[in-house]
Amino acid sequence: MLTCDRQTYQDLSFDKVQSLLEEFCIGPTAKKLALQLKPVGKRDELLKFLNQTNELTQIKRIGLPFPQLEFEELEKEIRLLSIKNASLPEASFSKIRLASGMSNDILHFLEKHANNYPQLKELFTNVKITKEIIQLIDEVFDLHNQIRDKASPTLFEIRQNLTHVHKQINTSFDRCVRKYLKKGVLNEIKESFIDERRVLAVISSYKKEVNGRILGNSKTGNITFIEPGEVLPHNKELEQLKDDEQKEIFIILQQLTKKLSNHLPLIKEYQHVLTKLDFIHAKSRLALLMKANLPAILKEQRMDLIDAYHPLLRLNNDLIKKETIPQHIAMHKGARMLVISGPNAGGKSITLKTVGILQLMLQCGLLVSVHPNSKMCLFDILLTDIGDNQSIADELSTYSYRLKRMKHFLNVSNNKTLLLMDEFGTGSDPELGGALAEVFFETLYHKGCFSVITTHYNNIKFKADELPEATNGSMLFNTENLQPLFKLSIGQPGSSFTFEVAQINGISKDLIAKAKTKLDKKKVKFDQLLHELQKEKSYLTRLTQEHITSQFKAEERREFYEQSRDKYEEKLAQLRKNAEEANKFVNLGKKMQQFIDAYTARSRKKDVNQALLEEVKKFIAVEKAKIESVKNEIRLKNKEKRSNKAPTKQEESYAQDRIKVGSKVKLISTKQVGEVEEIKGKDVVISFGFARMKVKLQQLSWVKD
Repeated sequence: MLTCDRQTYQDLSFDKVQSLLEEFCIGPTAKKLALQLKPVGKRDELLKFLNQTNELTQIKRIGLPFPQLEFEELEKEIRLLSIKNASLPEASFSKIRLASGMSNDILHFLEKHANNYPQLKELFTNVKITKEIIQLIDEVFDLHNQIRDKASPTLFEIRQNLTHVHKQINTSFDRCVRKYLKKGVLNEIKESFIDERRVLAVISSYKKEVNGRILGNSKTGNITFIEPGEVLPHNKELEQLKDDEQKEIFIILQQLTKKLSNHLPLIKEYQHVLTKLDFIHAKSRLALLMKANLPAILKEQRMDLIDAYHPLLRLNNDLIKKETIPQHIAMHKGARMLVISGPNAGGKSITLKTVGILQLMLQCGLLVSVHPNSKMCLFDILLTDIGDNQSIADELSTYSYRLKRMKHFLNVSNNKTLLLMDEFGTGSDPELGGALAEVFFETLYHKGCFSVITTHYNNIKFKADELPEATNGSMLFNTENLQPLFKLSIGQPGSSFTFEVAQINGISKDLIAKAKTKLDKKKVKFDQLLHELQKEKSYLTRLTQEHITSQFKAEERREFYEQSRDKYEEKLAQLRKNAEEANKFVNLGKKMQQFIDAYTARSRKKDVNQALLEEVKKFIAVEKAKIESVKNEIRLKNKEKRSNKAPTKQEESYAQDRIKVGSKVKLISTKQVGEVEEIKGKDVVISFGFARMKVKLQQLSWVKD
């Protein structure tokens, strides 16, 4: 299980992720899980949770009609169903019906796509499709969740009597209204309702003239509300019938509860799977919001984050329509300590936090904001040191806090630890603090841990260059317009661009020049060297990209030319063939015309045309023989083609089949060797050093994996 302390959760703002997740939950159980979200203990269990979320996310991305998740939790109902002779409240039956119907719908969906979503199917292993629960409830309740009149014969009779008594009450009351209207003792509103009973609105000065029971007065006292004496017996009968109705309803619900208790194990399973699905559904909605995916989870300690975004930063930037720059961060045993340098406000801390929050989210069972071809591994410990974290209560300065934090890191770190340290070594005298930071760096290095460190200390950059399993990285800076690019480049340290950043923020050039005179010339020269190296690297990267782009365009034009040439040659061959056919028919026509001209129509001599007919037969036989010869030649050529398929194309197809992400491949046209980063159908993204290029699969040959 991944171990994180409270400070790590706070540094990575994980509570904001939990809050977003909670908003997507429906029931209290899932909401509680969201707010208590912690790393999953076992690898197999974590992979199961990740795959469940990924399957539901893919269903939603594809747009399949997965049943809408609407239900209420059944904990109260399950408790009551366990009690002998208990009766569920009316509202509980609609909740159970909804859960049963939803479970049936989900199972129907999963059975229809049985082989595509095995983890979700496994979740419903102990749930079966049944209509019995719904039928039992529908026999008692109608579509509006009201108890049916025919839920029992006794209830039907009671409600028939209730209808009859209501009619009697209304008839008697209407008669009283007419009677007392004639006497002029009613107020203009005539009547009202008190405790669901019709009462006469009598002018208070005439209340003694009305036979009945006084039930109240108006606020002013001008009106007295009287239940007429003629209606009293009917109302008493009505009350008795209502009481009988409630008793019968209790019996009906008690009997229905008893029938449903026979399905208690299944109803418990409804509660179990639907609350789990609620949480999976919330994680899926969060993944869709964050454009998150499931990377490959490796057993070896290695990560390759392609197009990695800090999910909270991107959500915030999307709201204000601001672009978020993705990062490509690779770490493995040969480069397990990444030291990031570069300008302030250039994105160092965000890059470090991106690694941390993605790792924490993954090990909590959440999909992460990376390209699906990314690779991640699991760590046992994740700790951070980000921000100043002063403590007035404990009288700790920033540096004192960091020393205590470092002591903890040194005590617990091992080869399955990921440490994230921002502004490593700061808080004290730069020279003395830098020396101590270098010792800490070396000690952590020998612990075998993975770490991402941001720093401005040159000695830490030098040390990362010296140690074989450490590497430098820099946040790129546009030296032409003096603006940070927020892009990580791994392989060399970066300049802090202190004076350039000062210039951006309005510090005069005179002050900057004066500041430079205060520095050690070697330090200024070293910073300038880093500056120039980064400038040259950016220039070379741009040139390489332009070169590859030009090659790609040239290859496209060559392909277009070859396709056009083949098309025109095919068209020319067809025209020639048509011309030959036409010429052949012209010659045949001329020959036949000669036969016709030679034919003697009016001669009286017998067999005068016999020789001509023999010549015609001979000509036809010769032409038939020519046609048959051509047909035989075509048949032989087709047979030869079928039996002698070009082996080179087979070999080429076989080689292309071996191409996968990570393969070394060669661009057939330019002989340039690169590495496959991504494959989508027949389109392949190739990395050539600092540049990337998209080509067709048939343009590549496989070199090695």
